[in-house]
Amino acid sequence: MEYVKLGNTGLDVSRICLGCMSFGKPGLWQHPWVLDEDEARPIIRKALDYGINFFDTANVYSAGTSEEIVGKILKESVRRDEVVIATKVFFPMHEGPNGRGLSRKAIMAEIDNSLKRLGTDYVDLYQIHRWDYTTPIEETMEALHDVVKAGKARYIGASAMYAWQFLKALTVAEKHGWTRFVSMQNHYNLIYREEEREMLPLCAAEKIAVIPYSPLASGRLTRDKTETTARSQTDQVQKAKYDPMADADQDIIDRVAELADKHGVPRAQLALAWLLHKQPVTAPIVGATKEHHLDDAVASLSVKLSDEEIAYLEQPYVPHPVVGAL
Repeated sequence: MEYVKLGNTGLDVSRICLGCMSFGKPGLWQHPWVLDEDEARPIIRKALDYGINFFDTANVYSAGTSEEIVGKILKESVRRDEVVIATKVFFPMHEGPNGRGLSRKAIMAEIDNSLKRLGTDYVDLYQIHRWDYTTPIEETMEALHDVVKAGKARYIGASAMYAWQFLKALTVAEKHGWTRFVSMQNHYNLIYREEEREMLPLCAAEKIAVIPYSPLASGRLTRDKTETTARSQTDQVQKAKYDPMADADQDIIDRVAELADKHGVPRAQLALAWLLHKQPVTAPIVGATKEHHLDDAVASLSVKLSDEEIAYLEQPYVPHPVVGAL
């Protein structure tokens, strides 16, 4: 396993991050395909065996049960200081007022709820899951700063927003002497590259870690369009993200298959290798519902692409509607 610093920090993270949206009680938060505790255990333990030390979840994943499963399995498998645990806050966790968002009340309540579910005194990275249009960013950044100063989070990060919003948050923190975001978890893969226009250059300039989600486009980069999985048939979120541009994306998917055959590797390794070649990507967040998904993710670190091959993969891309920064 390779390790890199998380942006402009001293924190070492594996170049592959295990995304934990795949774990939880099925049927909660739109995901009937997730794995329960017994099914998740061998995957998380295999990740640890591979040297993966970076695990990303969120309070909303399967209504909190992802955090419960990840926290329990990590606690029984490894010392707390050997892993980097990231979670997120924003989406609704209960009905009625103050059940969602990035107000001081919501953040202070949800960090404690996440810590309880994870069974830990702190998270290494606490991230805002989306931009909150109803709460002043000053309120959010001060609350996050206080979470860090209280020892409940080591660092803070953000996810899925417009570049102007991210820069505003960074500027507000710097102005007041509050803790700055050190990472950006954004939507980025071979068939969705809108982040290259503004967000990635901003992150490079500010020395912000980039930890992309959906690096394999919910599996669409890994198989023929005629192949189906339990997730592809039931995951309405991925359908909304990728169905509208499916025809335009097919040429890229075909080129992934072509180059994967040339290199003698599965398509997943080829598509992840492209992402690992891109700057300033730190660690793609890879979801896994089968152990071989981890095999492919780790093996992708050894796949080297030429400049010509990278250009060949990228050439058919056309502008896409913005998905993620909503």
